[in-house]
Amino acid sequence: MSKRIDTATKRIHAPAAAIYAAFASAEAMAAWLPPKGMKGEMLKFSFRDGGGYRMRLIYEEAGQGAGKTSEDTDEVEVRFVKLVPGERIEESVNFDSEDEAFAGTMRIIWLLDPGPGGTEVTVRCEDVPPGIAAEDHEEALASTLENLAAFVERGG
Repeated sequence: MSKRIDTATKRIHAPAAAIYAAFASAEAMAAWLPPKGMKGEMLKFSFRDGGGYRMRLIYEEAGQGAGKTSEDTDEVEVRFVKLVPGERIEESVNFDSEDEAFAGTMRIIWLLDPGPGGTEVTVRCEDVPPGIAAEDHEEALASTLENLAAFVERGG
């Protein structure tokens, strides 16, 4: 298991409650969670401690990326480990892949820190599988935070 930790932070011009609410809906998450170049399809969803979701991430252009589940998709199984309204969301993520470089469980912690002009959102990924290139993951995390900001700042 990799011990790598990747993080990204962005100030979003919205209250923490609005950002937290963007996690509470399958439709909302499918809209903002996929990074640039991908779209999301929610396969199951239960927003509660111990609940979770299964999402298929689909590359928008054929040959754009090397999918880990199929040629053009990545599927993730996510469990909500701990939900603290307006403050914190902890997830445990399993990737479907026959390639051991992408196997294992990654922990994702979303921290919401309200302040002047909005909320600082930090996403911290622990035990990142070694097959995920650090540069690609950094770009994906930044893209997802941009999507989240655009989603909540326009009123979701």
